[in-house]
Amino acid sequence: MTGYNFDQVIDRRHTNAVKYAIVDDDVLPLWVADMDFPAPEPVVEALHRCVDQRIFGYTLNSPELRDVLRAHLLAKYNWQVAPEAIIFIPGVVPALNIAIRAYGNPGDGVLMQPPVYPPFIKAPPGAGQRAVCSELVRREDRNRLYYEIDFDDFERAASDERTRLFSLCSPHNPTGRVWTRDELTRMAEICLKHDVVICSDEIHCDLLFDDNQHIPTAALSPEIAARTVTLMAPSKTYNIPGLGFSFAVIEDEALRQRFEATLAPLGLHVNLLGFAAGLAAYRDGQPWLDAVLAYMQANRDYTTAYIDTHLPEVRVTHPEGTYLSWLDLRTFASDDESAEGLAAWIEPFFLKNARVALNNGLLFGDGGHGFARLNFATPRSVLVEALERMYGAVQRFQATAGK
Repeated sequence: MTGYNFDQVIDRRHTNAVKYAIVDDDVLPLWVADMDFPAPEPVVEALHRCVDQRIFGYTLNSPELRDVLRAHLLAKYNWQVAPEAIIFIPGVVPALNIAIRAYGNPGDGVLMQPPVYPPFIKAPPGAGQRAVCSELVRREDRNRLYYEIDFDDFERAASDERTRLFSLCSPHNPTGRVWTRDELTRMAEICLKHDVVICSDEIHCDLLFDDNQHIPTAALSPEIAARTVTLMAPSKTYNIPGLGFSFAVIEDEALRQRFEATLAPLGLHVNLLGFAAGLAAYRDGQPWLDAVLAYMQANRDYTTAYIDTHLPEVRVTHPEGTYLSWLDLRTFASDDESAEGLAAWIEPFFLKNARVALNNGLLFGDGGHGFARLNFATPRSVLVEALERMYGAVQRFQATAGK
């Protein structure tokens, strides 16, 4: 990791960073899914060039960026896409909401697999549609959590005559699963059988550990590609989520026209800085990404080992991808869920007793009560202190319960 100092602690408090803004200064925030590491230097340099020009006008879609993305998809996944298949949009969450509206009508169902990223759950009601859930199956081996698909239940949900769209999270947030080719193929074939469009959120596709390989759903076969909308972005990978750049890949012309027709009236456009950052990230960011992945994998291993050794009451995933661990805290679950707004995003036990902010598992839907999500994309010293605070809180809890 020569040239990169991911151990540096950068003070983000009082900068309007969401991760820090809603918690007190003595709280260690390991909740929002952004990194506490500086973005790659090529990205920073590209942004400086834009700022130094001092003009922030309207920006056309970049032909160079489109070529870089196509080359990236071909090199990483052997996935060849046409230039017109790529649609730029300022965020994966807006794109997910557009897909729900483009391919369904009020009263229709959107299939999803909780526990899952909260915007998946919130999006269908906003369009007058409903969530059709096929909950992932939780396996437990000692204190290790692992999630699998119940394919019989998945087909039950897909076969609902009003199910129009499957919102797939791949890799999966918060469980850290990287779906295998067999799993993806089986889900896709069920969707094709029941005429369900697949919207595949692949925002974490470049954040993989060990020998895990991401497979774009649309790259499985031409038949699956014809029914798939793929959403990708550099935001998580290169730590630039605040710049609002993402893209959809829609190879089928009819699906693409429906998506674009729904997008057009909204007036959503990627801005100058988002385009510049996206181009620099995909063109020149790989050395940084290789280094940060090695650092985060070590953080993941440390997190799992620490919990195994010091917090055996807590079951935890060992994520194959993302930088998010999913913790079973039902031993310490609180019945007080009265917090509102952004405060409701924070798990209460460790906030109160350890001054550590984790995501509240309730937000992730069915199967999330009593669970929490921990973001380990932070300097090791911060992670160590947070885990030690959590250990101290559990020790005090157990001492009090034993009296």
